[in-house]
Amino acid sequence: MSDTPNRSPDHDAESAREGYLEEARSSRLYVELSAIETDARIARMYGDLSKVAAQQAGLWADKLRAAGQPVPARAPLGFRARAALALARRIGIRPMRSVFSALKVRGLSVYSAAPSPGHPSVTRVDQIGRRHRTGGGNLRAAVFGVNDGLVSNASLIMGMAGAAAEPRTLLLTGVAGLLAGAFSMAAGEYVSVRSQREVFEYQIGLEREELDEYPQAEADELALIYETKGMERDDAQRLAQTLIADPERALDTLAREELGLNPDELGSPWGAATSSFLAFAAGAIVPLLPFLIGEGQRAFFVSMALAAASLFGVGATLSFFTGRSALASGLRMLAIGATAGAATYAIGSLIGVSVA
Repeated sequence: MSDTPNRSPDHDAESAREGYLEEARSSRLYVELSAIETDARIARMYGDLSKVAAQQAGLWADKLRAAGQPVPARAPLGFRARAALALARRIGIRPMRSVFSALKVRGLSVYSAAPSPGHPSVTRVDQIGRRHRTGGGNLRAAVFGVNDGLVSNASLIMGMAGAAAEPRTLLLTGVAGLLAGAFSMAAGEYVSVRSQREVFEYQIGLEREELDEYPQAEADELALIYETKGMERDDAQRLAQTLIADPERALDTLAREELGLNPDELGSPWGAATSSFLAFAAGAIVPLLPFLIGEGQRAFFVSMALAAASLFGVGATLSFFTGRSALASGLRMLAIGATAGAATYAIGSLIGVSVA
């Protein structure tokens, strides 16, 4: 590598020490996961991954000895790992995938992408990643964003109406609710996507270093995962060797199969924030429109009618993703929104009376 000549022996020794500690901890973590996992095949995979991590720790230990440095006697698990294991013992490993991914646990794709009985497994390089690509995710998120804006702002306006607020106050409340909710959703989405990208970039950086240091060990880990998913051992090893031979494809595959991360699902933080803002605002402006062009009780009733029709439409749209009847889905969403609106109207009425 081009930047290694400038590194001091002390820096190399420290890197070797960190590498040893990380792999030694990983080996211990896999032993714990193997004991927790109830699926015998996956538990066996964790046991094998523990052995591979121990072998990698041995390589780092050899580098430490070659540099004249002592090998750490212990590699205790950190607080995060112990806390994650304690929770996994109660609820299982599957719900904790994102947590263990951040702890660099490999093989997590067996929970999200393992083929069901009778389903063909991956057997060729050109099939890698196909199973991970799912359509409609952005549209589904947009529909839910519109629904959030619609329910929250309609409920807010109804709460203020219940408190006998003036039409101008209802208008200002609706505008404030739209802006506050949209900015809040955008900020949350930005932080979420940015954090997801940071985790991915960090994990990919580690995988790139390990791929450079010991590609055969990475190939062995990948083969173990494919074997756990149902491939024959020889086929799994052959596919893993083919993938590791291409560094860029290898990194993409290691991210998907070892860490359970899907690069195709990583969007732009700013793009996600903008989409979230616009989706929420599109829903929140519906109950607000009548107050922009009218006033009084007529504007209020038109607002509620628009909100009800939109809630039914959103529910019917969601049926495309759930497979339920459009009528049943629309009526359910309408009932949920009506309940929220009635509750806020009643609370507003009580508060308005008590203040008066």
